[in-house]
This record gives sequence, structure tokens and C-alpha cells, in this order.
Amino acid sequence: MITRKGHLCTVDCRDITRRGFLRAGGGLAVLSLWPAFGAVSGGKDAGWRPRLALSSVMFSQLSLEAFCGQAAELGFKGIDVWSPFGNCRHLAEARDLGVDGWRKLLAKHRIEIGCYTTYRTQGHDEGFPGFAEFIGASGGGLVVRESQYGTFAAEELEAHFRKFFEALQPEIELARKHRVRLAIENHSDALLDTLASIRLFTKLNPAPDVVGIALAIYHLQAHQVPVEEAIRACGKQLLFVYAWQQGRALAQLPGQGPADFAPWLRALAQQGYAHWITPFMHGEEPVREMAASVTKACRYLESAKEPQQSK
Repeated sequence: MITRKGHLCTVDCRDITRRGFLRAGGGLAVLSLWPAFGAVSGGKDAGWRPRLALSSVMFSQLSLEAFCGQAAELGFKGIDVWSPFGNCRHLAEARDLGVDGWRKLLAKHRIEIGCYTTYRTQGHDEGFPGFAEFIGASGGGLVVRESQYGTFAAEELEAHFRKFFEALQPEIELARKHRVRLAIENHSDALLDTLASIRLFTKLNPAPDVVGIALAIYHLQAHQVPVEEAIRACGKQLLFVYAWQQGRALAQLPGQGPADFAPWLRALAQQGYAHWITPFMHGEEPVREMAASVTKACRYLESAKEPQQSK
């Protein structure tokens, strides 16, 4: 996990209200975030708009209520709420509120759930099953989780995927019971890692109505996997996208590192991708700097139609 501090922005988050966002965005209409940003290509894809959700792990120093307020002030309609991960405790806080309290908090800030993220980490191994009942009672939705960490020989991938899906079956049934779809994230040094593994996943997936892929561009770049090909390989099983690039600190965000997202956005448009995209990074930054940088990332995604100039 990257935790190095960056100092790219100086806009105070207290100024980034809906009105302040308009000023900071150089004229970008706030309503373009409700529910989505502008088209990324011409022709038949001209009407496609990415739906942007804000990931709570990026504001782990805030309480759940403060995070929801921050997301609303930045103009987001959707949020990605993380279970315990590093310093983030937002999904556990939501569960502590109870279903009614959680629904009232969402209604207060006029935001909706894009997804819940439920990775198992050291010391926090509840995963999706630990939150399934609460998520289901709250209305269900999308849940992101890991595949299987480790190193897998290419010739053994199919056998490992069959075992993975067999082991996943209880969670598939739990997902059906609680009106949930599971999105498995690709990750470096994991079963779902390469272009070949993505293709095998979609071929062997026993429950594509329930199970799909959360695509992390950062990890594709780590293995020099062509992102457009990965998007096409996922097809209709693509359920969530991390707009996240290789870089340090805030340079992981779109428009702040070297990556040109325009071809990837066009590939999503051509696929008719209709689910959430999160402008994403790992690491803790001061809230005001993170808020300003997320604003910049969203503005970039809105205007990323042509290849970015080399920096």
C-alpha cells in the first residue's frame, strides 16, 4: 500500500461545496456529476457517460458521516463503502448504525451505494459473509472482494479457477439470498491477474448473473496488460472499474499521473459499460488535498477525449 505524502493541491475542502466545486472546476457544471460525467467519444458512443463513485478508503481519517458529507459536497451520487482496511472502518460503522440509521444517512446526503468493498485482510477476515445480512437488509447491491492471492503457473490456471469457483459457491448462494452481485478484483500476485486469467474467469464463471469482475487498471499496468483488451475480455461480466494508475501518492489518480485514460474510456463506451467507475488511489493524504485532487481527477475524466500530452 502506498502511503507517501503528496502536496499537489492547496484548495481547502471546506470550500469544495457544490458551489465551490463549480468555481474549483473552472466552470464544470456540478450537475454533470448527477449521475455522470460527459461523453468521451464521438459517433455512436457520444451519449455514453461514466458513472462516478467515491471510494471511502481514500478518506479513511473521516467518520462515515463526514465521508458521506464530503462525497455529497464534491457532487458524487454514488459511494464505494469499505469494510475494515488499514484505518478505514466505514462499512463497520454503517452496520453499527443499523439498517434504518444507514438509510437515513444516505437519504440525508442524497447519495446511493455504488458498491461495498469487503476484502479479507490480516486481522479483518469477515469478508462478504460477515456483512451479507446487513447489506441485504439495506437493499443489496454490488460487493467487491478478492480472488485468491499467490503465484499460479499458466498451465495450472484452469484447475485453480475451477477450485476457486467451487470454494466461492457458498458466497454465490449467499449473494443470491441477499440480492447481491459479487465483483472479483484483479490483483498483482493473485489468481485473477493476467489477460489469460481474465479470459478463463469469464469462460469458467458458473454464475455470471451473480459474479463478475472489478477491474483495477493499476494492477493491469503492473503486468503490462493492455487495458482495452482486458475491458473487452471482461465483456458483460465487468461490474466495477478502478480509474487508478501506477504512480506515487496523488499521481495514482486520473489526470495526475502519466497515463492517458481516453482509450480506456472509449473502450468502456464501446462495451456499453453502465456500472460505476471510481477515480481511485491508495494511501492517506490530508483531506483538503485529497478532495481537491479528486475534483481534478473527475474533471479530467470528463474531458479525456484526446490522448494526454506527454509530461
